[in-house]
Amino acid sequence: MTERRFSVPEGLEGERIDAGLARLLGLSRSKAVDLIGRGLVRLDGAACGKSDRMKAGDWLEVQIPDEPAPTKQAQPVPGLRVLYEDRDLIVVDKPIGVAAHASPGWEGPTVVGGLAAAGYQLSTLGAEERRGVVHRLDVGTSGVMVVARSENGYRDLKRQFRDRSVVKIYHALVQGHPDPSSGTIDAPVGRHPRHDYRFAVVAGGKPSVTHYDTLEAFRFASLLKVRLETGRTHQIRVHMSAIHHPCVGDLTYGADPELAARLGLTRQWLHAAELTLRQPSSGEELTFRSDYPDDLAEALRRLSD
Repeated sequence: MTERRFSVPEGLEGERIDAGLARLLGLSRSKAVDLIGRGLVRLDGAACGKSDRMKAGDWLEVQIPDEPAPTKQAQPVPGLRVLYEDRDLIVVDKPIGVAAHASPGWEGPTVVGGLAAAGYQLSTLGAEERRGVVHRLDVGTSGVMVVARSENGYRDLKRQFRDRSVVKIYHALVQGHPDPSSGTIDAPVGRHPRHDYRFAVVAGGKPSVTHYDTLEAFRFASLLKVRLETGRTHQIRVHMSAIHHPCVGDLTYGADPELAARLGLTRQWLHAAELTLRQPSSGEELTFRSDYPDDLAEALRRLSD
């Protein structure tokens, strides 16, 4: 049994204990909930529930049972390209059908496993199955993703994402023509009230802001440049659906299946096209770009015909 005791930092003031504990120890949210449910977490010496709120300066005591390390998920990933690497980070071009890291219910390839299979050593911080992961792309979203190699890289990149200084640019092909053609969607995103695997604009959701500009208008769709101010799960997909312009091919969020079939799409037309961040050790600004994969490029060609 490993015991940890530390003071709650000011940045976690008011945070639910399960979420705060996950962030502090690099655990999954479900693992944090499990520890709390088993009575292994105490706040200022008292037992607590997962929805209790933290206060800056409170003492948090955690007992973590010793468990065997999970099997390494090293697995070569065809199509996973390294765009850049240095001592602190690796930037990859992630293909579709690949998750950022292993998770319950996912047995397919992962970025972490692909890099491990290629011989890369990643940061040892964070939960075992997602060490080095500082942000994620959906399985069905392609494009630029950064992974931390060093502990300094992990801490600094997490800080950059938390401070929203990382510039994340996506390209999205959406149904119809948004009016206005450029704008901002500021609407809270949270779990869908009826479908666990989906998210939605809901009262009480996390603040979520998406900026978009129309790059090109086609007869049935528009190609948008999208900049995320926040980074919620499925944020672009949810926000586009909420303004009645879902990403083409995104059947989960209301896209027209006939249009997707006509364009040869089997997933949402959404691509992480550009990522700008600062190198953790030097502070140098770095920008990385990813070209459209074949299926997205083909869909645009068919629209243009």
